[in-house]
Amino acid sequence: MTRFPTLLTRAAAAILLGSMLVLAGCHRGGTKDEVRTADMKSQFDATIQAYKNGQFIVDGAVLSALDTGSHFAYLKDQGKLPKTVLVEPSDDSKVRKQHLQYMARLQLDYGFTVYYDDGGTLKKISVVDTKARDLEDYKAPVKAAEPPPQQH
Repeated sequence: MTRFPTLLTRAAAAILLGSMLVLAGCHRGGTKDEVRTADMKSQFDATIQAYKNGQFIVDGAVLSALDTGSHFAYLKDQGKLPKTVLVEPSDDSKVRKQHLQYMARLQLDYGFTVYYDDGGTLKKISVVDTKARDLEDYKAPVKAAEPPPQQH
């Protein structure tokens, strides 16, 4: 039976511990799905903006989530479906949870990857973490009508 000297065993253990700490330090705080928005904006196949009440601005037109889905269905039929989509805040609205849920649904339906701008950092929408919401048509808020005149 071969016996290693105590000094050699301790040195090997110290090297092993040191290398584990170095590897743990490399991974700490790392996020693989975040990138600065300004650096990557031109790398996306399609860019849309979030608008009020779960609507989107696509190619300059305000569309409901259902109409946005129809737009991507048309692109799929034409063979021009994007592989990556960027959702940005518009002048009127920031990217809200409702927008992310609609885009998660579109990501499931059409198979493209969706990123969104979160305060200058790009984040990838995960369909596992984000509950996909059924696409809805925009419903304008109902204005209260005047009550009918009372007859005495």
